[in-house]
Amino acid sequence: MGQFGTTAASAGAGRTDRAGDLVAMARLAARPGAVDAILGWLARRTGGLTVLLGVDGRAVAVPPGQPALRPAVRGAVVAAVGDLRRHGTPSAVLDDESGAIHLVRLGTADEQGKSAEPADRAPYLVAVGRADRRGGVLLADAAQILGLCWRLQEAEQDRRRVTSAMAHSREAVLHLLMIGSLAAAQRIAATLGPRLPNLARVLVVECPAHRRQQVADQIESFAQRRAWIVPCPVRSNHLIALVPPGRDDGPLESAGRPARCACLDELIADKVPESRLGASEEVPLRDTAIGYEQAFHALAVARGVPGRYARFDRHADLAPVVGDRGHDWAVEFLRPCLAYVPVRRADPGADELLATLNSWLTFDSGASRHLRIHRNTLATRLRLINGLLGLDLTGVPDQSAAWLALRLHSGCRAPATPPVPGQPVTLDGLLATPEVNVWARSQLRPLEGAGLPAAVETVRAWLRADTRLPATAEALGVSAPAVRKRLIRIEQVLGRSLLHAPSAKHELWLAMRALGPL
Repeated sequence: MGQFGTTAASAGAGRTDRAGDLVAMARLAARPGAVDAILGWLARRTGGLTVLLGVDGRAVAVPPGQPALRPAVRGAVVAAVGDLRRHGTPSAVLDDESGAIHLVRLGTADEQGKSAEPADRAPYLVAVGRADRRGGVLLADAAQILGLCWRLQEAEQDRRRVTSAMAHSREAVLHLLMIGSLAAAQRIAATLGPRLPNLARVLVVECPAHRRQQVADQIESFAQRRAWIVPCPVRSNHLIALVPPGRDDGPLESAGRPARCACLDELIADKVPESRLGASEEVPLRDTAIGYEQAFHALAVARGVPGRYARFDRHADLAPVVGDRGHDWAVEFLRPCLAYVPVRRADPGADELLATLNSWLTFDSGASRHLRIHRNTLATRLRLINGLLGLDLTGVPDQSAAWLALRLHSGCRAPATPPVPGQPVTLDGLLATPEVNVWARSQLRPLEGAGLPAAVETVRAWLRADTRLPATAEALGVSAPAVRKRLIRIEQVLGRSLLHAPSAKHELWLAMRALGPL
């Protein structure tokens, strides 16, 4: 082992050395990772080993690259720490064959001579080496500075834990809203604040992942602390915000510009130039999932317009068009899942299976991140759903049927009317009505009048190929990049997302199926 300090020529030299040591430690204390930095400096300064040891004997901090304490030394130190705690003694020196072992509790002493840091938390500075007459002074100074740095580090870790817990709680509220558990979401939200609005617009903001928290803070300020903002659990560069109506419109005064009327969309686009934003219509809180899909579709448009934001352009929904017969069909379609009883208590029940199906249809492969389950667990649940419903959820036809069934089932506010015996409702029968025919033509009309070459044929081939670009390209006789470019232009015309989930592929498939065989 090395030796603490250097031989002092005089008391004046000792005072000079101490001042230099304090300056060096003060500078290190101002850097990120101050605790490790000071411990490393102290180990080099003394030529020994330094470590912070918790009251439970666990190493709290060790300089990078330093070898671990020998088992015999560690055992002696842990036993000594227990004795010091019981007797309320802040420091001690142990004799060891390799030299002295210094133990100093972190923190400054108060008027009674006791540590100002809670005794059950403050770690001990442990230094192993041969000490000279000034070694104790150096370690006492280091313990005071390390105590301050350690408390700051602990406070920052506590802040991060609280922030993380709040983020997870908000994400849980969003998840409950997305699966329709309105009452549970409102109960949790009431304890977190702000209260969830009964009517809201959903915003999806795309921004650099490393800027997401700053953008969230800006949105919260713009919305006057009344928005419910959640980092998207599926996409690291997305934020989801629920904004109550009535307070996001107002005068915007920028530096050097007169006040003008602006909405929250424009505020974000104006103040966060690297962001893109899609906004839904005002939707009831129970329809948050629909609002999210609308905002995501609007975001696909925002990527291609100069203002970098767009609002959802309303179009007719299929659910009210099919009427009560649609509800009957949806209940019958989902009946095997609705009636499913798991064999084991830990297995997913009917509600979890429907939530998994809805997440898969909304987020595709991102469903595992949305549900916070392993991808193997997701695959197991999807196999179970496929078996129960007799589907192949890798194909667009079955995906579209399941998507419509979930939309109709969640939109049913009252029990569906009993089906007429002997007259089962089928998907083809549901789509073969004049009302649905009108709806289907309205879905495809933008493509027919957009002036894009082969737009309808491209979408048809893409749906036939289960949205796989290589197979679509082969069917059309063009390259895969050419198909992607066509679909991006079609997204702008339709105002819907196609290439990223949530996708409008289900509605387009149902529209084309209603007008004839694909």
